[in-house]
Amino acid sequence: QVQLVESGGGSVQAGASLRLSCTASVRPFKDYGVGWFRQSPGKEREFVAAIDWETSTNYADSVKGRFTISRDNAKNTVFLQMTSLQPEDTAIYYCALDHAGNYARFSNRYQYWGQGTQVTVYS
Repeated sequence: QVQLVESGGGSVQAGASLRLSCTASVRPFKDYGVGWFRQSPGKEREFVAAIDWETSTNYADSVKGRFTISRDNAKNTVFLQMTSLQPEDTAIYYCALDHAGNYARFSNRYQYWGQGTQVTVYS
């Protein structure tokens, strides 16, 4: 059974940084694409960033230049470094795996999902 565990969320002031982690139980992790999505109350889940098996990356326009996705295959972990956080970044952040190894923007391309980690940014 595939398990993904997100961590690193918290409550921070606007302008601060956080680093989220997503650790997966799959083997070989290096072959999977990994995406980050977020969902805030009353809104649909939206794409944030993704990294494919070759470490190519894909970002939503709203986070480009502020967020960086990376992976450490030896640790089965993907990171989302978030800087210059703003109140509109407040959401539950989810990571997801794509066994095809891609970095899709669409949530239906991902087969496995974590439980999410809360990020709250106050002004």
